[in-house]
Amino acid sequence: MISHRRPAIFFVLLGILTFSGIVLAGDKATSRAVEVHIDSIMAADTNEGIDTRLASMTPRLAALPFGYSTYRLVSRQHKKTMCGRMVAFTLPGGRILHVSPRRIDRDMIAMELVLFAGERPEMSTELKLPNHASLILGGPRYEQGMLIVFVRADAADGPAPSIAPNPATAVLGTPPLQ
Repeated sequence: MISHRRPAIFFVLLGILTFSGIVLAGDKATSRAVEVHIDSIMAADTNEGIDTRLASMTPRLAALPFGYSTYRLVSRQHKKTMCGRMVAFTLPGGRILHVSPRRIDRDMIAMELVLFAGERPEMSTELKLPNHASLILGGPRYEQGMLIVFVRADAADGPAPSIAPNPATAVLGTPPLQ
């Protein structure tokens, strides 16, 4: 009787180990590190040109349909996180942007963005962004113009480094948030 139980226990353990291996292999796409970059740019009609710190963005800024004569970098932030963990960015003017990378599939990063004005969410979207690409959010009003936010996500190649746990669409050309 004891000899019959040992093969049964062996197959149960083998099944558990096999299932665990499948689950762990499936989680590789969600356990990678992502670095999120946020550039907040004030756009206005003050004829001051484009901030020299935005030189690499000049062609993209000039092509925007907003038609402003001035683009000034107000803040540049970046934070590392893991898929499944949200990072929060305080934008000029007091709004908060939550960015939650969800999954990396080949060269695409699935993520959720939520823009808050105080406790109230103003915008929420889920999207897939190509690795190293930027999303441009236009609005809200800021100083003498409006705030344009570039959101870029860079997925780390290979397994994620150890990162401490975090406690805690707008589409190009859409009207600014009020």
